[in-house]
Amino acid sequence: AYDCGMKFNIIRYFVDTHKVRLTVVPFDYDLEANPSNIPWEGLFLSNGPGDPTMCPQTIKSIQYALELETPRPIFGICLGNQLLALASGAKTYKMKYGNRGMNQPCVDLRSGRCYITPQNHGFAVDSSSLPPMWKPLFINANDLTNEG
Repeated sequence: AYDCGMKFNIIRYFVDTHKVRLTVVPFDYDLEANPSNIPWEGLFLSNGPGDPTMCPQTIKSIQYALELETPRPIFGICLGNQLLALASGAKTYKMKYGNRGMNQPCVDLRSGRCYITPQNHGFAVDSSSLPPMWKPLFINANDLTNEG
């Protein structure tokens, strides 16, 4: 898990509820060099504050993971979603007000189901800049911004 400002409850949820073996690394950990020789089967990209373009080391590691011959799962929430989008070649932008609060409606585009989510981010993924094989899975019902 890349720690970009991750809350402990996320770690607890993965480990206690889903029995995931989780190794947390700092946001600037070089995955290609992997200096700590950490075995990994997938990546979790955490939430965190700020402009995702200010994390070039993280984006470089995600690009490395995306280019592997045998793909591995990558899951990003909030800032992690934005970092994954940037690594794919998409763009992000600063929102006028951001999505902030405990009751943000988030629509699953596969099912149409709406989830009420806590959010606190001021940047969003430009869905029109996603690569051809990529598509949004979730959007904010209030402003239609990409949520994943």
